Amino acid sequence: MISKEELLDSDFLKQFKTGEELDSFLKTVFNRGIEQILNGELDHHLGYQKHSIEGNLTGNSRNGYSKKKLKSEYGEVDINVPRDRNGTFEPKLIPKHTRTKSGIETLIISLYAKGMTVSDIEQQLIEIYDINISSTAISIITDRVKQDAIEWQNRPLEEVYTIVWMDAIVFKVRDNSRVVNKAIYIAVGLNTSGHKEVLGLWLGKTESSSFWMSVLTDLQARGVKDILITCTDNLNGFTSTINSVFPQSKTQICVVHQIRNSCRFVSYKERKAFTSDMREIYTAPNQEAASHALDRFEEKWGARYQYAIDGWRKNWTELTIFFEFPLEIRKIIYTTNLIENLNGKIRKYTKNKLSFPTDDAVKKSVYLAIIEATRKWTMPIRNWGIVYGQFIAIFGDRMKV
Repeated sequence: MISKEELLDSDFLKQFKTGEELDSFLKTVFNRGIEQILNGELDHHLGYQKHSIEGNLTGNSRNGYSKKKLKSEYGEVDINVPRDRNGTFEPKLIPKHTRTKSGIETLIISLYAKGMTVSDIEQQLIEIYDINISSTAISIITDRVKQDAIEWQNRPLEEVYTIVWMDAIVFKVRDNSRVVNKAIYIAVGLNTSGHKEVLGLWLGKTESSSFWMSVLTDLQARGVKDILITCTDNLNGFTSTINSVFPQSKTQICVVHQIRNSCRFVSYKERKAFTSDMREIYTAPNQEAASHALDRFEEKWGARYQYAIDGWRKNWTELTIFFEFPLEIRKIIYTTNLIENLNGKIRKYTKNKLSFPTDDAVKKSVYLAIIEATRKWTMPIRNWGIVYGQFIAIFGDRMKV
């Protein structure tokens, strides 16, 4: 084999008159390297090296080669795959019934997860890697994540989550020759070690409290016994739905959603002053001060934007749950920004897909986007030691179910 230093040596490169000659050489080197690895795998499988007398009377031996076309980063190459007489050899580098090196499969899945369409991936592989893989083959490769998604969706969960954020994101999906809106329901939990994790995704027709009931029931069936705090939007009936499954859970409505709803019809010239005055409500030191701030807000703006004040008063109890907790916990729960940030990344990765052909297609894309978006969720949230102590002090034994 040619070493990396030799490949980078300028005198060595001078022997190739064109880029095509160099590509051809690299293709040959790749081919030989793959075949050597496969032969090494067979040596390990048989328990002895080629021509070794240790193989006598072992009951199995080499049995020639089979031809295989392999799609790789160097284009399509012909390789000789060694066989054993008993037919028990299963190569790990290139499993049976596959025609692509695993690195290419990983690349395809990664590109798909980042939002590229199947046709875009096909073109990208041709232009950059000189690999011609049909859109059908690419779809088959991305479909292999289905089993991973099923296992992920049905994995056991922890018994207690300190906080669970819940929200839905709408996609256009083809259904019986029509394109309709369907909602992907997403739940993100903060476990007792301070780590965030996406608990699952569920597909429904539109966001409704009745469908959220099935989501919560699924979480319960997968092992969740208690949720201390839930953070949601102000969907009608959501709080009662949560309490019917997790009766001790406290539900905080997202303040950011409330601010948006309040500002929906405010004129552009008044919006800055309007939001500044409204900020005094949710940044108040306690609920009593927040209530006085809402009264002042109504005195100033009620004549023009009474709908905004009515929205705050209608949802006041659930909007102000966070005042029951210390500042460190308040910062975590009073907004669903965490799940909205996740939804934003999912949108980023799926924005090139104007609509999805099937329910499976949208679930596959969102699952891959979630895996891509949560790769860096490896550390506990900031100041978890302090926050954990506060949860213990407030919830006591419920933290130790």
